[in-house]
Order: sequence, then C-alpha cells, then structure tokens
Amino acid sequence: MKSEGRRRHRGEGEHSIRRPKGAQTFRRGRALEFYRQLEMKRSTLKQQLESTELQSIHSVIAGELKATEAIMNDFVGLFQLNELLEETKPTEED
Repeated sequence: MKSEGRRRHRGEGEHSIRRPKGAQTFRRGRALEFYRQLEMKRSTLKQQLESTELQSIHSVIAGELKATEAIMNDFVGLFQLNELLEETKPTEED
C-alpha cells in the first residue's frame, strides 16, 4: 500500500485533478490571435465587396466572405471563445 500513499502525496490521487492553467491560457491566446486574423480577413473581404474595380468577381468575394464567417463561427464554438471575445471587445462610447 506504499504506492497508494505515494500517489496521494504527489497529488495524483482521485481528489487531485488540478492542472496548471499556463498551457491552456497560452493556447487560448493563440486561438484569439488566429480569430483576430480571421476578423481582419473578413474586414478586407467586406471592403473588396464595396469596391467598384472588383465587381466582376463579386460572387467569388461574397463566397469567400461567407466561408470565412462560417469558419469564425465554428472556431468560436469549438474553442469556447464567447466569453473571451466579449471581455476583449472595445466598448463603444458615442
């Protein structure tokens, strides 16, 4: 039964499920950064849709915009970023 006591002493028992938050925080930060890149891409695509020079490829740009927004929605759901995105949104004061 020595190994059982050793496990409890090291924090590996059934009551100790704590894990360091550093890696999770780092991954969430990287996920947020990737999401910000997707936001920039979406913004660029919206600007391109308004451009008269790009009217000939309007449908292609609209398709890319729709796909980018779908990826963004999936990404938020997959990585549970709703709360983090709300916390980091700049407040609009008019």
